[in-house]
This record gives sequence, C-alpha cells and structure tokens, in this order.
Amino acid sequence: MVEMPEAHPEDSGRNLRTCGQGAPNVAARREPSRPEESELIDAVVERENMKRALRRVQANKGAPGVDGMTVDELLPYLRREWPRIKEELLNGTYRPAPVRTVEIPKPGGKGTRMLGIPTALDRLIQQALHQVMSPLFEPYFSESSYGFRPGRSAHDAVLQAQAHVESGKRWVVDMDLEKFFDRVNHDILMSRVARRVSDKRVLKLIRSYLQAGMMQGGLVSVRREGTPQGGPLSPLLSNILLDDLDKELERRGHAFCRYADDCTIYVQSQRAGERVMESLTRFLEGKLKLKVNREKSTVDRPWRRKFLGYSMTFHKKPRLKVASESVKRFKAKVKEILRRGRGRSLRCTIDTLIPILRGWSNYFKLAQVKNVFEELDGWLRRKLRCILWRQWKRTYTRARNLMKRGLTEERAWRSAANGRGPWWNAGASHMNQAFPKSFFDSFGLVSLLNQHRRFQSAT
Repeated sequence: MVEMPEAHPEDSGRNLRTCGQGAPNVAARREPSRPEESELIDAVVERENMKRALRRVQANKGAPGVDGMTVDELLPYLRREWPRIKEELLNGTYRPAPVRTVEIPKPGGKGTRMLGIPTALDRLIQQALHQVMSPLFEPYFSESSYGFRPGRSAHDAVLQAQAHVESGKRWVVDMDLEKFFDRVNHDILMSRVARRVSDKRVLKLIRSYLQAGMMQGGLVSVRREGTPQGGPLSPLLSNILLDDLDKELERRGHAFCRYADDCTIYVQSQRAGERVMESLTRFLEGKLKLKVNREKSTVDRPWRRKFLGYSMTFHKKPRLKVASESVKRFKAKVKEILRRGRGRSLRCTIDTLIPILRGWSNYFKLAQVKNVFEELDGWLRRKLRCILWRQWKRTYTRARNLMKRGLTEERAWRSAANGRGPWWNAGASHMNQAFPKSFFDSFGLVSLLNQHRRFQSAT
C-alpha cells in the first residue's frame, strides 16, 4: 500500500511583476525541461507530483463534490485506495465522477453562472495534471495573456492596458465571449492540447474530464461541450484554446490584453476598431466555434469601458480609477452583509466587514483617483450609523444613547424625536457628532482611503 505523506498548506500566491513588452520570438525560445510527452501520465502519478498536488488541494479547501468527501477525508482515502487509482490512471481506465453544479449570481445581478465542483479526488488528479502540463504550454503562451498564469496577475494586465492607451491607442475593442466556459468545443480544444501532449492516456483522461456528467437536483446530464468552471484544470485549458486568438492578434501586430476570456484590443481610431471587431468575430466563431456576444462587445473609448474592474481617465497620460460598476458591486455586497447583521452587535458586523474591505482595497490599490475611497468610507460609516438608529427603535432609547455619546439632553431628545427616517438620521449632524470616524476606528473598521494611501506610499 502506498502511504501518502501528511500534508501542509503550500504558498500558492502569485507575484506581481512588470508587464511584458510585445510578443516574444517563439522560435528563439529554449525548449523547457520536461518529461517525455509519450510518458506524461507517469509524471502525473509520480510521488512528489502527487504530494505537491495534495498540498495545493488541501490549502485551497473547497466544498465536497457529488460523493460528499471533504478535503480533510482525502488523505485517509488515498492511503487505502491509491494503488488501485494509480493503476487505473496508468492503464487508462480511470473515470471521473460527475461534477456537482452550483449556480452563483453574476456581478451586478445579471443572471447566474454555473460552477462545476469536482470531487476531492478529481480535484487532486486535475491539479496533478495541471502541474505537469503547465510547463509544456507556458513558454509558448503570449506575453499579452495574464489570466491564471504563474507570476502574472490582473494588476499586470491593467497596467499594460494603461500603457497601451498612453502610447496613443485611445480606442478599445472590448470583446465579450458569450458563455465561454459553457461553449468550448471539445474536439477543437483537444486538438490544441494534442499539439504538445502526445500521451494518449493523458489525452483520454482530459477528454473524460470534459465529458464528465453534471449532477443537478439528483440527476446527471451528459456534457457534449464546455469545460465547467471550478476545477483546477479548466483555467489552463481555457488558455490553451484562446492562445489561438492571442497568436492571431500578434500576427496582425495588435496591442492587446487578455485575462481568461476577457480580451481588449487597443487601436488608434474608431474605424480601425470596427474592422478589428468584424474580423475577430469571424475568426472566433469560424475557427474556434465560440460565440461573440454582439450586444456586449463594442468599440469605444477606454475611459467609458471597464477592464478587470478598473477604468481610466481621458487624460493624455490616463490615470487608473475604480470603475463605477465595481463601486456598485461593492456597495451591493456590503448592503447584503449589513442586512444580515441588523440584529447583531456593531462589533460583530464590523469584524465581518474587515476582510472584505481589506481584500477590496488591495485589489484596487493601483487606482490613481482616490476620491472614490473617501466617498465609500463616508458611505460605509453612514450605513453603520443607520444600523444603530434602527436597533434603538424607541425615542427614549435613541435619546439615552445620544446622551451617552456626549450630546446635551435637549439636543438628544430633539434629535431622537425628529420623525425622520434611519438613513436621514445616519447622515445628520447629531449622529456624526455622536459617532465620528474615531469611534469606528476604535472598533477596527478598515478605512479604504487609509489603506489606499498606504499602498501608494509603498510603491
């Protein structure tokens, strides 16, 4: 029996790095060191590769799949069953379990997105596949591709987009692929994978993951196209397929940025943009069998569009800013948290908000227009004051609490009995005086503006 080692989390963070300049010379690239492609499955099941994959899966946690097995139960299961699983992988008889489908709302309330959650075992195998396959494809991916790649991030893509506009390309072709992950053609994708993978067992295993059924409501449906979001292998497969788009754009000499299926091309005129839009639509729909959403795809000024949550100003040297849609999305998320927390203590509510505020400010640390952070700070404090006013309910309670916070008896009673609604009172002078910024600071409430200033001073 093969014993799997005790696992511990592995640092999976990506380092931000300076954006690449232009397309590299593929012919000049050195062939990466890798196992023989015809024996790739042996590298997948190799002990150290599986141990590394296990650490990554355990660090990522994740919900159980259709079998109900948690990540914590995976290692004991492997200690019992790994010899059989390994043998099935080596002889090509392993069959993945169906994925458990979960619908999550799209940003802005625009419908839902279907996620496919593989079993813990299948996440492990997919991660092991990813670790072995990624070095085969990575050296050949475009320098203008940033999504789900080691050492690259959304920040790199945003900075490169800013550089394109600053260079004089002040029109953007914003391509939107309709339900990309649901419409991937399996045959076309597998033909792209086969360009660098010759091991038929690996190819068979990948196709079996693509064709694994989807379980919803206790029923399993067959999947003939698409690659479900949620598995470790899907991001790499999406990059493999869309690399054809990258190479076509490079061949035409276009300046572009792609992050997963979010692609923007920068040109010097509206007419040029319309030509690019028309020709790329033909390419994507004809060669890759993908559907371009013509309603959402457009040619426009960069400052009227968003890219990865950011927008930019119209200046000759454009400055990055938080897109208005991103602000709306942030407010909607905070409102939902506060709605659930009306019966909880203020401290508990703030503790729930802190990681969200830190994460949001970290993502938008590239923004060079800071007024939005100050406005959101004020809006958030007002929402918290609104919760307090609602919780107090009675006039007597409101007056007593205002007096505890330093207001005179006369002013406290006058304010408590004004007959205005919670939102109005939350923004009024009596609540601002009773609960100033320093009050919320004492509770540990993160200031988005202070966080932004800290990030800016560190760069």
